[in-house]
Amino acid sequence: MSDPFDIDPPLQPLRTGILLVNLGTPDALEVGAIRRYLREFLSDPRVVELPRALWLPILYLYVLTTRPAKVRHAYAAVWTEQGSPLRAYSLQQLAGLRAELARRGHDLTVELAMRYGNPSLRSGLDRLREQGCERILAVPLYPQYSASTTATVIDEIGRQLATFRDQPEMRFIKRFHVEDGYIDALANSVREFWQAHGEPEKLVMSFHGLPRAVVEKGDPYFRDCMQTANQLAARLGLPRERWLATFQSRFGRTPWIEPYTEPTLRDMARQGVRRVDVMCPGFVAECIETLEEIAMGVREAFIEEGGEDLRYIPALNARPDWIGGLADLVEKNIRGWA
Repeated sequence: MSDPFDIDPPLQPLRTGILLVNLGTPDALEVGAIRRYLREFLSDPRVVELPRALWLPILYLYVLTTRPAKVRHAYAAVWTEQGSPLRAYSLQQLAGLRAELARRGHDLTVELAMRYGNPSLRSGLDRLREQGCERILAVPLYPQYSASTTATVIDEIGRQLATFRDQPEMRFIKRFHVEDGYIDALANSVREFWQAHGEPEKLVMSFHGLPRAVVEKGDPYFRDCMQTANQLAARLGLPRERWLATFQSRFGRTPWIEPYTEPTLRDMARQGVRRVDVMCPGFVAECIETLEEIAMGVREAFIEEGGEDLRYIPALNARPDWIGGLADLVEKNIRGWA
């Protein structure tokens, strides 16, 4: 152990670390593991903005006693040998970013953490500090900013750093919803899909929903989503009548931002639209919301109402152009550090 009172301590290079952060996932396809994950996720006051005295009894007496078994069936439909798709693709993104940054000549330490579940944010910070990182760039993998996603990552990192005696210097990426690397990768994925399968009558961009009250209080999420949708449509050269932005994953009875994805697709089928492609630009890695909710559930609903085909355009995952865009984002935000 070094002497803390050494009057001639050796100078150490200031190493920079990158912490990729995604939402999280249960550790296993078991009701108990799903319950632990949901408890952590839904206990976050940034996620459910109800008075604690009202929400916590509902959470513990109803949601956590009934929902885990129901959610297990959804996870089972998309589970892989590597665990949940979110975990598998996040690890691929981690490996891809490490390789791309090294190829560009950067000597950076890159780690992955989840806001809820494992690997935890604390473990990610600890791994970076153990490798000598004095400067850390946190990269929440949420293209559009919301208090319920990006802000809660920043909150939790702050809580963890409050226990560090020797804190690292921190930077955070707030959003990347209109960054060229992100929009280009989305556009390329659509073009490649259409080249292989032909174009649909309409393209639906389905984003995760939020309660209307949250946006009315000043959350910029809806604005960010619409800016992404407009930029992507412009990059693809789509006229306004050929695309639509919708919002999925509504939870509870309060009004959420509209239009809702599944009811909208049902209406489109009833109105005579036969072929639709759906993508989820707000998710950079496949997860239960993209695969089970959209590619399976919404597709079934569309066909049930008379539609002929609903095709899901995959998330960016570890596409080389997206990994390149992610590396561009990192380079832009570590200027002056490395």
